[in-house]
Amino acid sequence: MFSGAGMSAESGLKTFRDSGGLWEEYDIAEVATPEAWSANPEKVLEFYNQRRLQVLKADPNEGHRALRKLEAEFEVAIVTQNIDDLHERAGSTNVLHLHGEILKSKCVSGDPKLYQVSSPLKLGDLSDHKKQLRPHVVWFGEDVPEYDRARQIIESCDILLVIGTSLNVYPAAGLVHFSPSGCQRFLVDPNELELGGIKDINHIKMPAGLGVPMVVHRILKENQIEIQG
Repeated sequence: MFSGAGMSAESGLKTFRDSGGLWEEYDIAEVATPEAWSANPEKVLEFYNQRRLQVLKADPNEGHRALRKLEAEFEVAIVTQNIDDLHERAGSTNVLHLHGEILKSKCVSGDPKLYQVSSPLKLGDLSDHKKQLRPHVVWFGEDVPEYDRARQIIESCDILLVIGTSLNVYPAAGLVHFSPSGCQRFLVDPNELELGGIKDINHIKMPAGLGVPMVVHRILKENQIEIQG
């Protein structure tokens, strides 16, 4: 599974690119780049503190819960571009966060240790190395350290379900191209998308809360698995 911002949109979390989305209210260059952090770390921390509050107030939607049902019958691995924890709160147990996790922080020194964030992150909040903590997110212009792991997951899948992503944010969007020949592919997104040469993909033009349960129902039915609930 490969999920993007549209997966969480029905849980009330604003997407980056849609009209009225989160990024219309902010200049990306001022809140989500290494340069922004260097110029004004307090502004960056406040932006992510607001996002964290939004996540904590949100609940998983029917799309998240459908993937939990699928995991009860199959080995399911989720690669997500989202930095929220809604997949986990819905019950999914194998989730790789490609762009980090808003409920965690890390040391500016580059030490790999992660710290849970239970209150607003402020200047002066320090790691074990006595260095400032920053949000555990991948900013624009930074490397994506989990990319190779994500690629391995996509390369080994028998069924690929792509949910709520514009397929415009690279390098993440390129992962879909690594799905193996013969893989059954589904795309759940209500928008018309430029698929960039992706072949043999069934585009269900629905939001995640409707389209994902429908695809999960189809997968279970095709495998003659009794559908519960």
